[in-house]
Amino acid sequence: MRSSRIGIFTIIGPGILVAATGVGAGDLATGAFAGGRLGVTVLWAVLIGAGLKYAINEGLTRWQLVTGDTLIEGAMTRCGTFVQSCFLIYLLIWSCFVGAALMSACGVAGHAIFPLGDPARDKIVYGLLHSLVALILVRMGGYKLFEKVMAVCIGAMFLIVIATAIALQPAWDEVVRGLLVPSFTRRDAEDFQWTIALIGGVGGTVTVLCYGYWIREEGRQSTDWIVPCRIDLGVGYGMTALFGIAMVIIGSQLSDMENVGKPNANLVVTIADRLELALGAAGPIARHAFLLGAWGAFFSSLLGVWQSVPYLFADVCSLMGRRNTERPVINEKSKIYQWFLYGIATVPAIGLFVDFKQVQKLYAFIGALCIPMLAIVLLWLNGSEQRLGVYRNSWRTVILLVAAVVFFAIVGSLSVLK
Repeated sequence: MRSSRIGIFTIIGPGILVAATGVGAGDLATGAFAGGRLGVTVLWAVLIGAGLKYAINEGLTRWQLVTGDTLIEGAMTRCGTFVQSCFLIYLLIWSCFVGAALMSACGVAGHAIFPLGDPARDKIVYGLLHSLVALILVRMGGYKLFEKVMAVCIGAMFLIVIATAIALQPAWDEVVRGLLVPSFTRRDAEDFQWTIALIGGVGGTVTVLCYGYWIREEGRQSTDWIVPCRIDLGVGYGMTALFGIAMVIIGSQLSDMENVGKPNANLVVTIADRLELALGAAGPIARHAFLLGAWGAFFSSLLGVWQSVPYLFADVCSLMGRRNTERPVINEKSKIYQWFLYGIATVPAIGLFVDFKQVQKLYAFIGALCIPMLAIVLLWLNGSEQRLGVYRNSWRTVILLVAAVVFFAIVGSLSVLK
């Protein structure tokens, strides 16, 4: 099948899953907080963040479609057992913290939409319930059901949040200027940190690796799919950018946003309450609609992580100690995939009962560290004409990947220094 004969509705799919999985509670809250502090002058940072993540994902997709191996397979078969073990430990730590954060966010959203009683108890009940539902959907329904459920969540997430931003009636000339002209309303160190955090928070971290497994599920296995996948990723990261822009606009239009505390899932409730006040008679409807959109963001992210990250774990484990030998097929039916699925759906639930404030710097650091590591790997693997031929990195891609290393290394450093 030639790429010129592939229909647009066949092309778009996995890229949307990347968008939904990559947008979580942290991205939503950070966008609103940055907008409240810096206004729409910082919108250009959202575009840069989405563009850099696109370059990363396009690179790993190009590698996979040319070689037939995922980026994990390509990198790990060329590294020793020590590097493989380090990445496995990294993945386990990341999964625990991200799993706990996603359960907590879904718990907060669940309580805000339909409170049962005490907020702390509701967060636990709803967090566990969302994890169980996601586990059942992934385990019983497979990729096709997962894709359909994600489509519903994506619709709620994007349409409601973007409609909310429009309803607040920002000054559209300032919005356009903020997108096209990099500038700051203030120029102190904290403003710089929040701008970098906004760039780093667009579009996920470890989850960008999952696109390769989703296109395998879709049967995309040759270089004929390179252009369609670029279009697919462009749509996905375009949606991610629109979501980030909408959250910055929302934050910029609400009063006193920079004094509500540090961004977290609970900030979503504060935003909803202030929307109710800002929109007058339509306020109560807007409040509940925004909470529903936030829930769509949280649950789609949780469901996406539950479905996709076990692929990474199974792939790494199948590679441990092996070089250029036949490996088992990695899919949702493999035992190691299923074991990790059960693990990520249960073990991080400890975070619903335990205060993780003392390790938040570690969590922020390990998340930010992923993107520069991926960029370095892509500079190495995709830079070789021997490995990729005419599909090796262009000079434009090299510039974007180097920029990703620099930007996200700064994000990781700032997360430790805060």
